[in-house]
Amino acid sequence: MKPLLAFGAASALTFALVACASEPPPPDPGKLAFDEKVIAVPGFVDFLLVDGDNVWATNATSRTEGMLEKWSTEGKLASVEMPRPCGTMAMAEGFVWQASCPELKVYKINAETAEIAAILDTGLAEPSGETNVVAGAGSVWVPSHEDGEITRIDPKTDETVAKITVAAGTAFQAFGEGALWAVASGESLLQRVDPETNEVTGTVTLGDTPGFLIAGEGAVWVQEQGDGTVAKVDPESLEVIARVQVGDNLKYGDIDVADGKVWLRTTDDQTFVVIDAETNEILARVGRPEGSGAIRYTAKGVWTSAHDVESINWWTPASMSGAGGGESEAQDSAEGSSEGIATDDASTRTDAETEAE
Repeated sequence: MKPLLAFGAASALTFALVACASEPPPPDPGKLAFDEKVIAVPGFVDFLLVDGDNVWATNATSRTEGMLEKWSTEGKLASVEMPRPCGTMAMAEGFVWQASCPELKVYKINAETAEIAAILDTGLAEPSGETNVVAGAGSVWVPSHEDGEITRIDPKTDETVAKITVAAGTAFQAFGEGALWAVASGESLLQRVDPETNEVTGTVTLGDTPGFLIAGEGAVWVQEQGDGTVAKVDPESLEVIARVQVGDNLKYGDIDVADGKVWLRTTDDQTFVVIDAETNEILARVGRPEGSGAIRYTAKGVWTSAHDVESINWWTPASMSGAGGGESEAQDSAEGSSEGIATDDASTRTDAETEAE
């Protein structure tokens, strides 16, 4: 995911340039393979939230206007017009909680009727849109001020129940492994917030430009966007126990975790990468590089978005006997690790750098 850049004719031009410049990866199914269904979504489709067999997606039509849309694999089911929606949304108490960047507010939207139920004047720490509203411990959590504040909301009453002081610039969040996890990218800092006390109970120093994160499968996983790595953090000891080298960088993109795997949406080289959450091995590199977007795992398949080419994509596991056909291929990766860093054929480290380790 990345800041809003252009619309209309410019978006069509971007599609044409990407179509010409981006060649599919060679037909090598690797350890995982997927079939792909492309769903055209005009506009600037970006952040995703799973709702049963369907998915909610932010879609901007300008820098100030847009909509929140609900999609199935067969087409659009609902649309809610609102000042430009931005950032990852949350589901709580049957409602979608979605930030609006121009208004610095959070919209509460009925997931069944697609009607706006309330608009909360929370403030936003990062109005460009690179942020997360998350749910956990019976609450909705909003990074609400650039000076370092998270607002905790009771989703039943819409009341603010706590304001938590965090590091300045904290905008990325995830809930899992018994805590709220929050990243202050400018300070390369991961913070653990105890939902019982509403206090920061520990911090972790990360690499270059940490961004989107997810907690699950026994760890907290954080993009280190400037380094091209995913940091694996032990939620108890607060130590970085591994780093997975994915590429030159991990600018923008997105991350999810489920089914013993980390699902990483990338901007360069491929659509997404699948990482074994236990061994830290890259299992597959899937699809074409289509610019930034989001990713969400479900038991039936994987949703991705690609705003540069105006699509939502639905990926379902393919049998190995059928791998190699269609529009999507999973690139194999060589197994290997050095000092907790899992590497593959596409690693950008030179031989000299490897020897230096």
